[in-house]
Formats: sequence, C-alpha cells, structure tokens
Amino acid sequence: MTAPAQTAPPTTPVAGGSGGADRPRRWSFAVALAVLGALLLLSVTAGMAIGSVQVPPGEVWGIVTHALGADWSEPVWSKARETIVLEVRAPRVLLGAVTGAGLAVVGAAMQALVRNPLAEPYLLGVSSGASLGAVMVIVFGVTLFGPVSLSAAAFAGALLTLLLVYSTARAGGRITSARLVLSGVAVAAVLTAVMDLLLLTTDRGNEARAVLAWTLGGLGGAQWDTLWLPGAALLLGIVVLLVQARFLNLLLAGEEAATTMGLDVARFRARMFVLLSLVTGVLVAAAGPIGFVGLMLPHIVRLFVGGDHRRVLPTAALAGAVFLIWADVAARTVAAPMEIPAGVLTALCGGPFFLWLMRRDARRSTDRGVG
Repeated sequence: MTAPAQTAPPTTPVAGGSGGADRPRRWSFAVALAVLGALLLLSVTAGMAIGSVQVPPGEVWGIVTHALGADWSEPVWSKARETIVLEVRAPRVLLGAVTGAGLAVVGAAMQALVRNPLAEPYLLGVSSGASLGAVMVIVFGVTLFGPVSLSAAAFAGALLTLLLVYSTARAGGRITSARLVLSGVAVAAVLTAVMDLLLLTTDRGNEARAVLAWTLGGLGGAQWDTLWLPGAALLLGIVVLLVQARFLNLLLAGEEAATTMGLDVARFRARMFVLLSLVTGVLVAAAGPIGFVGLMLPHIVRLFVGGDHRRVLPTAALAGAVFLIWADVAARTVAAPMEIPAGVLTALCGGPFFLWLMRRDARRSTDRGVG
C-alpha cells in the first residue's frame, strides 16, 4: 500500500519529544546541514590531530591529501607521524563517525516505530547477542576467521538474537511492537546471564579484562580492512529510512491515523525492525555496544529541525558522527596515557539525559492529565 505523495509531520510528535508545531526559532534544514557538516570536518581534523603525539591540522591534511595522490603538498613530516595519522587515527575517526551516525539514525527510527521517546538501538536485545558472540571468541580463543573473528562472531550473535526475538514474539500470534520489546528484554536477560556465567567460569584474567573492555564499547580496534562493512550498513540504513521517512511521520500520528492513510503498520514495523537490528548488529560488531548515542542525538536535533524524519534522519547522522568522534578524542586524552572506553563517556553523558527525559515526559503527562 502507498501513502500520500506528501505527508506533513505531525503537530505533536510523541517520539520527537519537542511537542507542538515547528517553532519560529528552529533552524532551516540547509543551515542545520551546513553547520553540522562544518562541525564534522572540524571533528575529523581534531580526531586525527589530537593524541599522545600532537599533529598540526595543516600537516594532518597534508598527509591525507598526499596519501590520496595529490602532489601539491611536499612530505615534510616524519614517517612516524604519517603512520600515526593514516594507520592509527584515520580508521578510528572514520569508524567513530560511521558508528555515531548509524546509532543516531537507528535511534530516531526506533523512537518513531514504538512511539516511545526512551527507545534506543539496543531495544530488541541485539547488543546482548553481539556481546555474547564476542565473549565466546575471546574466552575460547576462536580464530577461525583470523583478525575479523571477533567481529564475525559478534554479528552472528546479533543476527541469531534477532531471529530468536522474532520467533518468541510470533509465538503468541500477530507480532506487535509491545510483544517484540518484551521478547527482546527477556532474550537479552538470558544472553547476559550466559555471558556472565562464561566470565565467572574462565580462570584466565586476561580474557576477562578483554571481555570487559569490549563490552564497554570503544574504537580502538578500527582497521581499514573491516571498515567497509559498517560503512555499507550505514549507507543501506540511511537510504532505506529516508525512502520510508513519510511512513515514520505517519506512525507518530498514531497507528489508527497511519492505517487510515493506507499504511500496513504491522508489516512496516516488522520490516523496519529487521533492518534496524541488522544495522545495529553490524555497528556493535565493529565498535562494541556504545550506549545512549541513539537515545540522545535524535532528541537534540529535533529541537533544531522539528519532527519531520526527512530532516531528522540526515541531521541526526551528522550530529551522531560529531558526538562520537569527540567522545573518542576525550577517551584517548582525558586520562592519558590510559585510554577510557568511549562507551563509558557516552554513558556518563546519556545517563543524566535519560533521567531528564523521563522527568520531562512525566511532567508533560501530568500537565495533560490536569488539562
């Protein structure tokens, strides 16, 4: 079935968290994209320049352009700096940008699908499955796929978890968003218990530390030869979601209104949940379960561009990329020479944001009840 050619964004976006019609002070879409694009360029430069060895920004781009074949920059830098920029920091910064963008986009779509402002990419337990797959590789020393064994196992765990959640939700008949969420919570609890059991029974401390570092999330394992997979997942997710953005707008108006406008809500949700879970699984396999990015950034960008997903999705992608790059820069520098997992810093930001979001929604619900 098809929706109308043009669908205006709802005036009271339940998942958007901004409420009301677009405010006059909101930015235009073009201005938001331009500002975020400039911030992303600045963030990429800073991510490759800042670290234990400081590299001037001009030298960073000289190294990058020279590596791309440009002959206008003379290589006056040392080989060590070139290696640091190209082999260590560049893939790490790009993985941060891709992961942050993907998590923010998935979070925005998930909040619309379940019509809950507290929804985030790990709602269906995919991160628990990916974590269990990675833990099994680390604990048992599996090297079947060489250097990508951990990422492959994490992705396989995410995919199997998705299938398990769907089969559990379907057992009661027609799949609903509530049944999917409850199934995801239950499956995640079981998988987390299995992972904890593996950690308790292993008698090697190095493996336990490696598992803890991975489950906290970070970008330290970024490699050029595996970067293409999360990049492809991000591209696929953004393209499909932008095509379906009008239907996401319809869902914010309520299931009955969406059905009236010609949308098969159950089938649309099922397709979107599969897509979002697969994208999340790939991102978790590449960077670990970095939390709260997909919760915070969609709400923040809606304050500037409104609730229309044709605007929210691109701006959330840019904002998520900027945010996670800077989180990783802070993770590398705030306690140098020790590196803090980026997931710890995002949790320190996301926890208070989550509490504020709950209080705000509770206050709005109370106000509506009084009115």
